[in-house]
Amino acid sequence: MTTTLPSPAPTDAQRPRNTLIGQTLGHPLADFHLVVAIGAVLIGFGIVMVSSASSVTAQAMFGDPYHFGKRQTLFALVGLAAAWLLSRLDSRLLRRLAWPALALAMVLLMLTFTSLGVEVSGNRNWLRFGPSWTQFQPSEFAKLALIVWGARFLADRRQWLDDMRQWFAFLLAGGLVAGLVLFQKDLGTASVIGLMILGTIFMAGAPARLVLAIGALAAAGVGLLSLLQPYRMHRLSAWLRPDSDPMGANYQPNHGLYALASGGWWGQGLGASKQKWGLLTASHTDYILAIVGEELGLAGTLTVIFLFFALGYLGLRVAMRSEDHFLRFVATGVTIWFVCQAVVNIAVVFRLSPVLGVTLPLVSYGGSSLIATTMGIGLLVGCARQEPEASRALAERRVGSGRVTSIFGRRRT
Repeated sequence: MTTTLPSPAPTDAQRPRNTLIGQTLGHPLADFHLVVAIGAVLIGFGIVMVSSASSVTAQAMFGDPYHFGKRQTLFALVGLAAAWLLSRLDSRLLRRLAWPALALAMVLLMLTFTSLGVEVSGNRNWLRFGPSWTQFQPSEFAKLALIVWGARFLADRRQWLDDMRQWFAFLLAGGLVAGLVLFQKDLGTASVIGLMILGTIFMAGAPARLVLAIGALAAAGVGLLSLLQPYRMHRLSAWLRPDSDPMGANYQPNHGLYALASGGWWGQGLGASKQKWGLLTASHTDYILAIVGEELGLAGTLTVIFLFFALGYLGLRVAMRSEDHFLRFVATGVTIWFVCQAVVNIAVVFRLSPVLGVTLPLVSYGGSSLIATTMGIGLLVGCARQEPEASRALAERRVGSGRVTSIFGRRRT
């Protein structure tokens, strides 16, 4: 009697691709091109929406309705240059930068408590080294440093992750970064960093009981901080009672909902927002999605949400297709960062969460936020470039192997 061995699972190249989506995702450079495309669309869309949402405020403050749009374009160019450099870095060089990047991030965070620190809206989370154009928010770049350091830490210790002490060492470093941000009174950014840490250890295989325990402790800590700070308690009570304090703590959240509700299915038209006329004060920053809903309607809002969903899917796909454990953890960290921050921002705008002061990645106005998140896209593109199939395809292209198939199935020279 003969035994028939099961045939091996088909490779990506052998699986049938009868649809455009299948052909697109089956191409070796699909992740690379799609991450670049979605990142570019979100950045470009953000510039357009910042220009629209800030036009009234910019005209009143600077006499130029495109002031903030021009600055956002400049920030995008700086971020794209940095992203291009990061996308070209070899994984070995990026690994060597992990510890120096984390150390630099912590030093910059501590400097905010010196005379170089600048307080904005009650949060001492800015640094200025001279002229106003040198002012930036180090906590945004600390997220990048924490991702790269965490990826190296977990990759170097992946054989010993059964030892609980390794997880506590990782949590200690992440907790120090989050703690410094909390001391700056920036609960929103600290919450995003906390979610990044929890998501990373969960995806890396930490025991579920550890993730749940740390999550419960973090939630209790946030609740305690809210009780100890009157203005946070006021925000929490306003969130629970939408009809209270309509001219105070509930003013911004309620006007965000008014903007979304007035947009209908297709919106009032680009530039036609009424809430940006001094009613929604953070219209081009934290509440830019509300202006998207007002001007472009439910269709525009869902498009933005879909783009972040697609970016999250691609990020996890890059992580799963990476053979280098370090790059796998980098892609996972960047994906968790983008998804968690987008979810927090969207929840605040939809009034599903108290106000936390978190920007919508790649879309909201802000130099530190846009440059840091664009650099995050650069890291993800670099991980996609170093996928095994992508590396081979790029090597063939460099040596001039002739005709190369595009991700949409057409062939070009």
